[in-house]
Amino acid sequence: MGEVRRPLGATGPADWHGGEFGDRGRCVLAPNPGMMTLDGTNTWVLREPGAERSIVVDPGPLADEHLEAVAQVAGQVDAVLVTHHHLDHTEAARSFAERMGCGVRGLDPAQCWRSDPVGDGEVLSVGGLDVEVLTTPGHTRDSISLLLGADRALLTGDMVLGRGTTVIVHPDGDLAGYFESLDKMRGLVTDGRVETLWPAHGPVLPDAGGVLDHYRVHRRERLAQVESALAALGLRAGELAPDVADDPDLPRRVVEVVYADVDESLWGAAEWSVRAQLAYLASR
Repeated sequence: MGEVRRPLGATGPADWHGGEFGDRGRCVLAPNPGMMTLDGTNTWVLREPGAERSIVVDPGPLADEHLEAVAQVAGQVDAVLVTHHHLDHTEAARSFAERMGCGVRGLDPAQCWRSDPVGDGEVLSVGGLDVEVLTTPGHTRDSISLLLGADRALLTGDMVLGRGTTVIVHPDGDLAGYFESLDKMRGLVTDGRVETLWPAHGPVLPDAGGVLDHYRVHRRERLAQVESALAALGLRAGELAPDVADDPDLPRRVVEVVYADVDESLWGAAEWSVRAQLAYLASR
């Protein structure tokens, strides 16, 4: 499962180009724009001011010009991190790590190379830079976010996008886990540790709390719409079979009701999310 992050109902011009953010972040935008990747994958280079060593997050696609640009910005790379396993984040991870003489780390051991998996709460220290790993499942089982506390910034991977909302693909994506992860991320804002969100697709979001609150409200609204659609089809959420998410017909029938205002070219991605929503409702 590669590029599955189309923000349903997204608005705003595609004018994101990356750049420098905070004192420690530099985003190099990959040349893979598309319906599922927005402007392209944001490859983040994290480095303490004045330091020679850096961390590179989500190298993105195998595109020589992009990887050369990342290498020029990154200097000496201590580690490559991937926020989750989707190909538009990981395709170039190993080859770029080989080039830079370092390893690849992620939550899933299958994504690691010459390095161990990361763990929740682990702090990566490189040249005076501290980056804390947070496990934030929901978009995928292996999704992580990265707390750059000195800049009060949270790298969200695909858990939060710069525009619209992310797709949760059943069964790798899990809505119950997603809600828990949103709460975990929101807690960092409440505690004063995070002010801005640096996503893996689309522009930086300066109002972290407002965005996370919107994400939760949006998901709850969609769940209510799914329940209403089920009622219109003569079904009740409390009576759904445990395997309802795998039903060959029902998710599409729900999509036709809930996403009637969304371009039909996006209904396939919407159906993935509806399956996750049905699984969540069936488990309550």
